[in-house]
Amino acid sequence: MEILIEITAEKDFFQTENLTREAFWNVYRPGCAEHLILHNLRKTKSYIPELDLVAVSGGKIIGHIISTKARVVGEAGIEHEVLCVGPLSVLPELQKKGIGAKLMKSSIAIARRLGYSGMILFGNPDYYHRFGFRNAKEFGITTKDGQNFEPFMAIELNANALVHVQGRFFEDDAFEFDPETLTAFEKLFPYKEKLVTDTQFK
Repeated sequence: MEILIEITAEKDFFQTENLTREAFWNVYRPGCAEHLILHNLRKTKSYIPELDLVAVSGGKIIGHIISTKARVVGEAGIEHEVLCVGPLSVLPELQKKGIGAKLMKSSIAIARRLGYSGMILFGNPDYYHRFGFRNAKEFGITTKDGQNFEPFMAIELNANALVHVQGRFFEDDAFEFDPETLTAFEKLFPYKEKLVTDTQFK
């Protein structure tokens, strides 16, 4: 399968939001909110068009990734600009075929070329370690609540690029949403049944 990585065209915004919805539906919660988060991120000052990427095969969009501006704030209030990765989405029927990996590698390469110091995300360690992500505590970076755990990871885009970037991580406020806004946004998409599974409570 030939896969091309391209910058997302504005005309494809809704399609990528629907793709994100398909990829995350009933995975971590009944339904999902990642498609709303993606939609909202594109309306913020954190949005970087060059890091809004699609994977295309045979003229069809089959995957998507976005990285947006975020910050790490040190104890003295000094702010360092970094990137927040995600959501990363691949059509369910095409997952585990290397599409997500190609999107992630392309995103890292572009972010490095744009001069960013590091990228931070919340995700599966087994998956993201292969790209060089490590527990953020190794860099002295915590969540905004001062916590650290394995799924909270960071990568330096150049040697020692994060050596002076220590403190609490703040992603864009677009990652926060209220249930009423999500309910209204859902009406733009085809109906899908929300399921509750045991894994959502583990």
